[in-house]
Amino acid sequence: MKLSDRLIAVATILFLISGAVSAQIGKRFPSERKVVTDPVTGLDLIFLTSKQEGDSKIYPTHPQWTANGEWLIFRSNRVKGEAMAVNEQTGDLVQVSEGGYTGMLNIAQKSMKLYFMRNLENEGQDHNENRSLQVIETDLAKLFADSEAGKMKKATAYERVVGTTPPEIAAGGDMALDANEDWVYFRIGSEEAARHLPSGTKVEENFGPRNMGSGPGGIGKMNVKTGEVAHVVSVPFQVGHIQANTWNPGEIVFSWETGGKSPQRTWTVMADGTGLRPLYPEADYEWVTHEAIISKDEVALAIMGHREVDVMKEAPVEVTGSKGVRNPENPGQESNWGPSGTREKPTGLAIVNLRTREMTIAGQTHDGSGLWHVHGSPDGRWAVGDDFSRSLYLIDRNNREMKMLTTGHKITAADHLHPTFKPDGTKIQIQSAMLSEDGRSMNIVIVPVPDTWLERTYSEIVEK
Repeated sequence: MKLSDRLIAVATILFLISGAVSAQIGKRFPSERKVVTDPVTGLDLIFLTSKQEGDSKIYPTHPQWTANGEWLIFRSNRVKGEAMAVNEQTGDLVQVSEGGYTGMLNIAQKSMKLYFMRNLENEGQDHNENRSLQVIETDLAKLFADSEAGKMKKATAYERVVGTTPPEIAAGGDMALDANEDWVYFRIGSEEAARHLPSGTKVEENFGPRNMGSGPGGIGKMNVKTGEVAHVVSVPFQVGHIQANTWNPGEIVFSWETGGKSPQRTWTVMADGTGLRPLYPEADYEWVTHEAIISKDEVALAIMGHREVDVMKEAPVEVTGSKGVRNPENPGQESNWGPSGTREKPTGLAIVNLRTREMTIAGQTHDGSGLWHVHGSPDGRWAVGDDFSRSLYLIDRNNREMKMLTTGHKITAADHLHPTFKPDGTKIQIQSAMLSEDGRSMNIVIVPVPDTWLERTYSEIVEK
């Protein structure tokens, strides 16, 4: 080997080593925290990240803050494929995974733990239907302490392999952590779901222009202590988001995923497979989406009012993926979705009681798309929603007053605001491209509930 070739080889090795070191768990990044005043509403927005690094928050179906309320976990391209944490007060940024993750990040609410899935490739097996996944538990308390002290150990000192899913069940997708933090729930493949489907069950076909939604689908679970894997439920349709009630052990909410309107979007079931039923039985004219458990007994969801009354009169449009969408800034306009999503019937931010099954509409915007991604405070005081314009609205559930908190978060952004309340009900987390030069890359942002609203007192409080 020539000297020049040797030098190139050595340089390559050093580069790879430096890359591995830079991707280590516990690596710290300088604070980017800054306060930006919304130019329209005048409210101070706390940008916990402010560089163009491809950040995105955890989906609103899952907790965002660690159990001690100090850190938020999020996804980022700062270290591609790894999870990050940011301290709400100091803005300190810390890498909290090493070796990658897939699907949803699950932050425990009783302990300083983080749970997620990691791909474990099986040689010679099809990646989609025959794969194994590891469930990983991360000790965040130990990780944060060692990171601050500058005394990080190998990743195995903080990450524990809970268990590995059998390849034949094709586990993956949204994982959810039970309230008791003893089980995690996840999607299973269609073949495994079919094995548990009751004989004679009619399997659903695709629904809508995106050609999604066909079954069967199902949910499996793994014991966090032992790694035991068990079946929860099979259904005749494609399972979408899975979330666990973090206040009520053994209670699961999940969706029928079509990429838009579903014949029956929201479902609930207990962890032992009993109690399967529609969460909110919807009519053909209702477009229900983006359900999120917000308290022990309540689930917020959006009943959309985003379509013009005459949209169904147009000829059906064949759509594959995102192709053929007539108005990407106001999605869901294809007539193939059927007679739903107009304001001829009540629409808005709906809240369903899991026990009484009563549904109430907390509020709705006067025009535009209407509220889209929704959430609420666990104490029952507030509800919050975004719309297609990337504006954020706060609702006082006691008197139904609505207030725009922030707007102008760029409809070109890589994703939507996805608001989620902090458990104490004083702050809302969103993601925003407001500061990004490319108009797409998002940051992690805290929107405080205005002090004047927090100081309100009532003679009667909304029942929760």
